[in-house]
Amino acid sequence: MFSFENLLMIGFLGVLEVILSVDNALVLAILASQLPKEQQKKALTYGMAGAFFFRVVAIAAANYLIHLNWIKFVGGGYLVWLAMKNLIAGHESDNEDKVKPASPQFWKAVMMIQFTDIAFAVDSILAAVAISNQFWIIVCGGFIGIVMIRFAATGFMKLLEKFPRFNQAAYLLVLTIGIKVILEGFHIPGLDFHTVGSPAFLGFWIMMMTCFLYGFSGKSK
Repeated sequence: MFSFENLLMIGFLGVLEVILSVDNALVLAILASQLPKEQQKKALTYGMAGAFFFRVVAIAAANYLIHLNWIKFVGGGYLVWLAMKNLIAGHESDNEDKVKPASPQFWKAVMMIQFTDIAFAVDSILAAVAISNQFWIIVCGGFIGIVMIRFAATGFMKLLEKFPRFNQAAYLLVLTIGIKVILEGFHIPGLDFHTVGSPAFLGFWIMMMTCFLYGFSGKSK
């Protein structure tokens, strides 16, 4: 069972998970950053633990998962709403929410992290199932990928603290990601966000990089 080829496959699936989930890590960082600082890492850990449980179940039901387009629409719609709400409201309401009791409750944030990860997980799970038909290999690769995403989200939270404009840039990124998730749910022919060189892939990452670089345009605190 534990052969060199299997270990390579697990590592490849872990890397694939990260490549397909860079935008996921950013959104998770946004959701966690709305909590008090001392609760942020714990919320990410709990949220990702629940997300891993879902992925194990989803891998076993991959043939059914491909038909759950409503997850894409609900998840993408929530991201668009979250981004627009914060971009329109401005920084004042964001800062107040972080210091007043109106801050999102811990378990609510954990549930949103789990649900958001589900919306992003559909593509990576189906890609993993297409690569390998061995359940334990897919689960191990997914676990490695989730751990790496967890650390990537922590890194994004540090950027949110260090660069003042990155907060606004992050919500622009979330808006872009939300629109992408919704479009994926329609399964439009020729609209491929995951194949390098496709117009959708290039357009999406040009938008992502533009917003990302805008976040670094301000002076660090």
